[in-house]
Amino acid sequence: MNKTQHKNQVLTISLAHLAHDTYSAFLAPILPLLIEKLGMSLAMSAFLDIARKLPSLLNPFFGLLAERTDARYFVILSPALTAFSMSLLGVSNSYALLLILLTISGISSTLFHIPSPGIIKASSGDKLGRGMSFYMVGGELARTVGPLLITGAVSLWSLEGTWRLMPFGFLASLILYYRLKDFTFTQKKFTKKSEKGSAMVEVKRFLPLFSVMSGFMFFQSAMKMATTLYLAVYLTQHGFSLWYASIALSILQFFGVIGTFLSGNISDKIGRQKTLVMMSTGAAITMSLFLLSNSVYITFPLLALLGIFMFANGPIMLSVIHEVQTEMPTFINSVYMTINFSISSIVVLAMGVFGDKLGLDTTYLIASVLAYFAIPFALLLNHTRHL
Repeated sequence: MNKTQHKNQVLTISLAHLAHDTYSAFLAPILPLLIEKLGMSLAMSAFLDIARKLPSLLNPFFGLLAERTDARYFVILSPALTAFSMSLLGVSNSYALLLILLTISGISSTLFHIPSPGIIKASSGDKLGRGMSFYMVGGELARTVGPLLITGAVSLWSLEGTWRLMPFGFLASLILYYRLKDFTFTQKKFTKKSEKGSAMVEVKRFLPLFSVMSGFMFFQSAMKMATTLYLAVYLTQHGFSLWYASIALSILQFFGVIGTFLSGNISDKIGRQKTLVMMSTGAAITMSLFLLSNSVYITFPLLALLGIFMFANGPIMLSVIHEVQTEMPTFINSVYMTINFSISSIVVLAMGVFGDKLGLDTTYLIASVLAYFAIPFALLLNHTRHL
């Protein structure tokens, strides 16, 4: 594969990430409407996000499967499956159906996110940080487009008419099939065999690294869950319209795109740990300023700055995972994804319970304080990544 083909492949998978995650971003902006429609508490709404993340517990299984099969088709089929499930959220007339649809979406997300970073790695050459930045930009840009798209659909067709957005996901899968059907290098990467029993050995070998990453993700997840899943609820409770809340969420996510793109490139130049420390410190400080601010005029600028800092850790963490010396890179990535999604599920439930018991204002304050505890774990990164 020549250099141009490598670049095209990075672009293809990054755009696929955009298409897939646009649908994944539908839940947060319409959550206030779903809460009102079905009479849910914040804790019940937290279980919706957990249902979406629950299939991530099978990440190691899917990771091993991807090591032994042609995982291109995981990537190809996922946008259509996610579009199907997420476009039907507005139609749902029961809490149980919401849980089922979000579980389907979670399975699809798992199938997409396990093998796709491996394709990026194979296509990025010595610019892994840049490649991961493009990949993560696709995902973060989707979370900018998603809230505006679903809010516009609700305005045009009502909450029950959002199923009309479904065809775009099917089109994305068709395009992916056309672009990936002859990509033999990917197939070669994902069909290699691993030694029996080596998976557990690899997990134990990287346990110190996973422990540090877990600590970092835990303390940052409270802030991230509060300002993504619950931002629309928080702002509407403060008297703002759904459109205002959706625009605020899109601003947060759009500037997350900028932070995502910059952090990968910066980390290629000054190192992963230095960049992670810088970004996590900036996120904690900006979150505090957002809560202290009482002016509507600086809400959007602070959310923009928070987006830059808060979402910057994604490509850095992925780059670290894909730089470790292992014979099972897809499996190791799947373990990382399992830890990531499991921690975020625990944290989002805690945020929901705290929101019901203490109110979202106090919950946001707790999340802001916890964000500072992520910084020491960022400082430990280099002590564990080369073990």
